Order: sequence, then C-alpha cells, then structure tokens
Amino acid sequence: MKIRIIVTGGTFDKEYNELKGELFFKNTHLPEMLTLGRSRLPIEIRTLMMIDSLDMSDADRASIADACASMEEHNIIITHGTDTMVDTARVIAGKIKDRTIILTGAMVPYKFGSSDGLFNLGSALAFVQTLPCGVYIAMNGRYFPWDNVRKNKTIGEFEEIL
Repeated sequence: MKIRIIVTGGTFDKEYNELKGELFFKNTHLPEMLTLGRSRLPIEIRTLMMIDSLDMSDADRASIADACASMEEHNIIITHGTDTMVDTARVIAGKIKDRTIILTGAMVPYKFGSSDGLFNLGSALAFVQTLPCGVYIAMNGRYFPWDNVRKNKTIGEFEEIL
C-alpha cells in the first residue's frame, strides 16, 4: 500500500533567516524527516504549495482537495499549517469519501530541532495505514475526526470539541 504525502507548507517546513529575523520557505524537509525516522514505507511526496496556512485561500483549499481526488493512492497525508488545518479538512471531506486522508503539521519548525513535526509525521503514517476512509487531523500523538477537533491556542494543542 503506497502512501502519498502532499506538502502544502505550514510551520512544518519553515526555516529561519537569522539576518532578517524572519521565517521563510525553501524546500520541504519531508525526505530528511523520513530518512531520520528510518521509514521503510512506500511513499510518494508531492509538493503542491509552500505557504503559511493563514495565507491560504479558498482556491488553495480547493486545489488541495482536487489533488487528493486525482491521486491513485487511497492513503494520503497532507502537511499543513495548524491555524487553518480544520478549514482545509472541511473542504476535503465535502468532496472525498473513499480515501483515508490525514492532515498533520507542527507547532515548531522542524529545523529548530525541538519540533513536534517528526512525532506528528510518524503518528500520521501509522494512522493513515489503520483508520477507515475519512478525513482526520493527527497532532500530539492523537487523531481526531475533522469535524470534532479544534486548535486550542492557549495551550498549543489540538483537542476534541466537547
């Protein structure tokens, strides 16, 4: 079972420009992360876009959903910024019913060395192989159905909507 990873940007792939004091995008860190995690899974990576999710438009979200629909793989992971991850999941869930799609991200950039990104990626890889068809968010070692989760900005974690 081949797994497709669609890269959209977000904190996961940000780098830090020390001279300007700014975060920016260069290339995805996914190949390096998969190597570091010693992944032996059959994975195909496609970089769709490299943007902050706060800058993501409705057209960008539709593009992500269209990319998922056009993939031959039925197990898909999307790396995404955490601020609007649920918004994108809603668009995907409205269009796709026959695949297992996991959105994941990071609160701290991978290149900072203390990122949760590697752990979240590993969790997403496990969940995409075991969960039934549907759209999910994988963060903090947990998975959530897309329509029962929110980002708690006070504590910096995803949680169920009670």
